Parts: sequence; structure tokens; C-alpha cells
Amino acid sequence: MTTPRDLIITALELAAEPAVEPGDLSLALAAAEAVDLLAAGAVALDGDRLVPGGHPEIADPLLAEAAASLVRTAPYEAPGDWLWRRGRGLADVYLTALAAEGQVVRERHRNWLVRDTRTVLTDSRARRRAADRLAADEPVLAALTTTLGLRRGPAADAAPGVSDPAATRVLAALDDALAELASERRRRSRRQADAAAENVRRGY
Repeated sequence: MTTPRDLIITALELAAEPAVEPGDLSLALAAAEAVDLLAAGAVALDGDRLVPGGHPEIADPLLAEAAASLVRTAPYEAPGDWLWRRGRGLADVYLTALAAEGQVVRERHRNWLVRDTRTVLTDSRARRRAADRLAADEPVLAALTTTLGLRRGPAADAAPGVSDPAATRVLAALDDALAELASERRRRSRRQADAAAENVRRGY
């Protein structure tokens, strides 16, 4: 298993209201991929650039796809640029893969008011592994889940910090990207509110 797989399984396990935004999760998955690629030696952080390294054997197909998508020509790519490019729609990619593997299923719930379809984890070795990794406060997974707001309070405060400088740089880029995305959502919400107010003023 990989950090992004453990992350999306954990996100489904700990999902609360409001749920994690797909865009936020996609950016975090791209960060998790970068951290795993750094650990595998597929890429190195040289200054503020992700420079491809060797070609280690990567068993996970999605992580191998991530390695293949690295920019391999100078000036290479900053971690933040990687997050935006690789992260586009990445949550859906991982959910599709988990569904194909039987790791998740779609359950339909119906009452007299609404019909609801939810993505539900199956009882699998991968699910138990992700839970064990989170319970052990593995630093990278703890940092990612805390950043996404999946862990709060004492558990989040007590989690150990990430010691690897390159991984820390990727996680800092994730913080910046999430803040930028949140700011864009606020701007979009204000534009919609202004447009609605203008329509009311015009009598529509």
C-alpha cells in the first residue's frame, strides 16, 4: 500500500460533516504521492524543484503513473506546481481504483424523503493497514489528515512532526495550495452572492 491509498481510505473512514472537499483531497493525494516518490528515490528536491531521480521499481500502478508524469526537463517543477497539475481530479481516480479492487462499494440508502448513495469501505487488509498506520501516529499520514481537518484536538496536537526536510517542503506547499483554493472558493461565493443580489434588485 501507499500513502495516498492510506490517505483516501482514512478520509473515507473518518469523513465527518462537512465532508472533505474533493479538490482539497485531490491536492493532498498529490502531496502524498510526492512524499512516497521522494522516499522511493524516484524524485529528489533540489532547492525548490522536484528533480526526477532513478527509475525504482514501483509496484502500485497509480504511484507508478505519478512517477511517469514527473517533469523531466529543466527547470523541472516546484512542489506547488506538481500539486495543482497532478492533483486535478485525483480523488476520483483513486476512488475508481479502490472500487475496481473491491475496496469500496456504493451503498444506497432510502427513506421517505430522500435517496442517498454513499461510498462505503469494505472490510479489507488495506483498511486495517491504514487504520493501524493512523493509530501509530505515522508522521506523514498524521500530518495529511490533520491538514484536511480529519483529525482535531489532542490527537492532532500530539502527532509527531515530519522530520524529512523534503517531505516537509511538500506539506508546506500543500498548506499554501489549500489556502489558495479556499480563497478562490470565497471569491466565487461572493460573486454568486453579488449576482443574486443584483438579480433581486432588477426584479428577477
